[in-house]
Amino acid sequence: MKQSLNRREFFSYLSVAWIAFSAACAGLATLAFRFSYPNVSFDPEMDFDAGRPGDYEEGVDERWKNGYGVWMVKQEGRLVALSNICTHLGCIPNWLPAELKFKCPCHGSGYYMSGVNFEGPAPRPLERYKISLTAKGTILVDKTKVFRQEKGQWDNPDSFLSV
Repeated sequence: MKQSLNRREFFSYLSVAWIAFSAACAGLATLAFRFSYPNVSFDPEMDFDAGRPGDYEEGVDERWKNGYGVWMVKQEGRLVALSNICTHLGCIPNWLPAELKFKCPCHGSGYYMSGVNFEGPAPRPLERYKISLTAKGTILVDKTKVFRQEKGQWDNPDSFLSV
């Protein structure tokens, strides 16, 4: 016994097939689009716990340089969180302990341990971040608040800790 489709049934099945095909293609396109945008944020945190004041010796501490872009500098009874971004073109300077200076490998800008520029094309000193003590006695560095020396902001009590 042979069954035949009438015209109405044929177009009904054809419509269902096209709707199913379009839905499958839309689902795959959505998955492909979503796959191209990862869930990972590669930006460093804007504030972080930097340990206790007693963890730092006199001089430059580089433990936060790669993870957070911050040097902790203890000098003359003050602890500061110094940005590790050159003010010339945004390169990352290196700390040279033998010469007691930061030296930018891109264009030769040099900075004293305090962050003040003294050689090369850098137009201004390195920036400082807000630094404070938490109730637990740990250091909190907040990179959302920046202090600039040329604006007279390095005297602000939030730009350093007295240690």
